[in-house]
Amino acid sequence: MNQENHKKGKGKFNAEETVSRLYPYIVRVFDVYEVQNSGEALYFYGTPRTSNENITGELWEPLQQFGFSCTLKYELGEYVLLVFPEKKTKEKTWINLVLFIATFFTTMVCGAWMSGADLESEPFQLFRGLPFTLAIMAVLGSHEMAHYVMARYHGMKASLPYFIPFPTFIGTMGALIRYRGPVPSRKALFDVGVAGPLVGLFMSVAVTVIGLNLESPAVSPLSDSMMLGLGLPPLFVFIQKLVGATGENLHPVAFAGWVGMFVTLLNLLPAGQLDGGHILRAMLGKKAEKISFMMPRVLFLIGLYVIYWMKEDGFIWISWALFLWIFAAVGHPSPLHDKVELDKKRILLGIITFILGLLCFTLIPFKPIP
Repeated sequence: MNQENHKKGKGKFNAEETVSRLYPYIVRVFDVYEVQNSGEALYFYGTPRTSNENITGELWEPLQQFGFSCTLKYELGEYVLLVFPEKKTKEKTWINLVLFIATFFTTMVCGAWMSGADLESEPFQLFRGLPFTLAIMAVLGSHEMAHYVMARYHGMKASLPYFIPFPTFIGTMGALIRYRGPVPSRKALFDVGVAGPLVGLFMSVAVTVIGLNLESPAVSPLSDSMMLGLGLPPLFVFIQKLVGATGENLHPVAFAGWVGMFVTLLNLLPAGQLDGGHILRAMLGKKAEKISFMMPRVLFLIGLYVIYWMKEDGFIWISWALFLWIFAAVGHPSPLHDKVELDKKRILLGIITFILGLLCFTLIPFKPIP
């Protein structure tokens, strides 16, 4: 082993100790005949015992435990397994906090308007929007935190949720988390993908039940505002009947539940890197690409049906079709352990999750009321 750089004190890790720790894991999948140390990384020269994909898949977890990553290369007629320390990036959690506070404010403004507050003449009526804010932040936040917890459980690197304040009719464009590094297995891909929609939908149902038991505020629409009529999905209608709710006007908290169901539907579309795309990719493997390819076209046809046959506004489906057309074309990255199929329990859970998504579907989610 060439340890010249290490002896000079330029190495960033103890090469001998690292080799002794990692060697037993490496030789299971890679016959090593030479090891070199550049001071920045270790180079294991050898012959693969299995496919290239399996090598990185088998080594990902043990290397992660010691803070290393690996890359397999074929250079000048030799296979080289490059092992190097992972760069630790410090999370800028202040960004998450600032976005959370901003979204808390923007959603509270929208919630106050829904409650009939006149913020121009009475700014302190802003706090009338607090119930809606708590409800919508709980729905969106629980969805993303479920992704985060499950990703960390499987050893994946994920950021805390980033809420997105935006001047929409709910005051936000939702929330997201960032993943860094590979997905270790189809099992991990499924668990991370399914956790968000299921937890978010559970919270949406809870918020809907609470909101339907609250008295809807009397609201006089402002002269320059536009009122929206909501299309209620089957799950929402079922909850209405279950709690005995009547009346067309929804309390802002119940509306937050409706938003949660609509967000769940969009996230569960089986295409690209949406949650539904993750779940389907984990369930079917590379066969999922065919369904992902067809999904934008199905949405486009739904949009045309709503516009030309129902004479209603189907722009939401046209826009989502175009969105998925662009992003689904990129494809879905393969998990490291892509050949290990899911167990039957997860397959069943995936089917149930997609059925729940269908129960959140309505042809005309919302339309302007003249």
